[in-house]
Amino acid sequence: MKILAINGSPRKNKNTATLLNKALEGAASHGADTELIHLYDYNYKGCVSCFACKMKNGKSYGKCGFNDDLTPILEKAAKADAIILGSPIYFQGVTGAMRSFLERLMFPYSKYDKNYSSIFGKKILTGFIYTMNVTNDQMKEFRYKENLKFVEEDMERIFGTFESLAVNDTYQFNDYSKYVVTAFDEKKKAKVKEEQFPKDCQNAFNMGVQFAHQASI
Repeated sequence: MKILAINGSPRKNKNTATLLNKALEGAASHGADTELIHLYDYNYKGCVSCFACKMKNGKSYGKCGFNDDLTPILEKAAKADAIILGSPIYFQGVTGAMRSFLERLMFPYSKYDKNYSSIFGKKILTGFIYTMNVTNDQMKEFRYKENLKFVEEDMERIFGTFESLAVNDTYQFNDYSKYVVTAFDEKKKAKVKEEQFPKDCQNAFNMGVQFAHQASI
């Protein structure tokens, strides 16, 4: 059983990456073979509208026909039993690197029929871990969930399942005094990091355990 995690953050050892590693730890504890990929290590584009994935009898029908650094990652995703994505929220959406990855991942499997049917060919587990500076109440006020739901619905339609974990009010800087960040209370942020973030890590670990258990059935 293979569980793949995709980090859409430019940072490899901060909140998003930490949570993804916890999810993979949970999966590995139940026998899964795991791998974490950092998207910012690769040079690639989003969908280029070549439509090779839609061409009748084409050699790339149902898969992305554009060749770049993302190609082997998409091949790994196609063979995985579960995929866990992770991204910080920038301007109420996932990072540009993650968005480009999602375009390349999902569009080839979305058939241009009246139901936009999936041609992925199997059902796998998919999840998303979001990290963000805003509190849970602000997330609701700013309608983050509504902004993210379209990708979530597409993930579920194409791959069969989807679940998400939102991690709020994250600690962003090692030393807040070095930056112009008067919007945030450093002491409050530190308290959330100390008291809440370990719980978030446990929730991520539990997601990994759940995915490994379900994938093994």
